Amino acid sequence: MSDSKKLFDKAVKDVTKAKNDPGNDMKLRLYAHFKQATDGDVSGDKPGFTDFVGRAKYDAWAKIKGMSQEDAQKAYAKLVDRVLRD
Repeated sequence: MSDSKKLFDKAVKDVTKAKNDPGNDMKLRLYAHFKQATDGDVSGDKPGFTDFVGRAKYDAWAKIKGMSQEDAQKAYAKLVDRVLRD
């Protein structure tokens, strides 16, 4: 298993230990990087304009389209580290 995968797996477990709510922007960044790391580029139709949450998630994930899964794993681990420090 690669180092980035180990860091990612640890971050996935550790993110639940956050004491404070990181806020919606950080949650969207975490979501996008998690999805990119596990599923790759965004796929499917963009949710309709009445699905605000689904649309925000889709847009956040689409912003990092093309990022490698390994880079997404590293970025996710860094984001979780920031969340845990705050």
